Amino acid sequence: MKLYTFDGSPTSRVVLLFCAESGIKFEKADIDLLAGEHLSDSYKSLNPCALVPMLEDGEFRLTESSAILRYLADSVDSPAYPKDLKQRAKIHEVMDWFNTGLYRVMGYEYIYPQIYAHHRRESDAVNRGTIQWGRARTLQCLRLLDEHWLGKKPYLCGNEITLADFFGAPLLGQFDLIGADLSCYVNISHWIDRMRKLKAWGEVHAMHNRYAASLSNREFVKL
Repeated sequence: MKLYTFDGSPTSRVVLLFCAESGIKFEKADIDLLAGEHLSDSYKSLNPCALVPMLEDGEFRLTESSAILRYLADSVDSPAYPKDLKQRAKIHEVMDWFNTGLYRVMGYEYIYPQIYAHHRRESDAVNRGTIQWGRARTLQCLRLLDEHWLGKKPYLCGNEITLADFFGAPLLGQFDLIGADLSCYVNISHWIDRMRKLKAWGEVHAMHNRYAASLSNREFVKL
């Protein structure tokens, strides 16, 4: 089994964290997004979407992190992905919300236009407007996460860690890049602190932490 990833990618870290915590062995193929390796003809011949992660299990390929998580969890009968249909449905619900709700506005409308040239809008006025729009909706999503999805539960779907937590926490970690303070969201803070205590968290997030530190002197539109 081969996993094409980039340690700087939050969607890659989603899968890497779960594999490390679950003892899943694989061949790691690093695709350097910063060098444009994901846009090479050789990689696009495998994954026309030109994104990471991608799982290759023999002739079988998967190219979405949430789908990869579910496939791997089933392959090892992980307790983080219970068999009960209603429990699974709740896990899917939260994962879908992170992917199409929080991460979409937090990443692509708020954080990334402040950091990456290829995510900037033209002109500067449009980019500033995008960031302000993204910030407002990110705040709405954070309130939902804190009060609705989490509440007083230790994990997103109850008392035990599930795929929803493995999926959501590395995405939320992108706030590190702009030095965002989430302490006013008590339930989120307790949850992310709990996730950061996983044995593999530090190793999986090493590149991310170095990059966040390199941005620490820049000025960002904060929450």
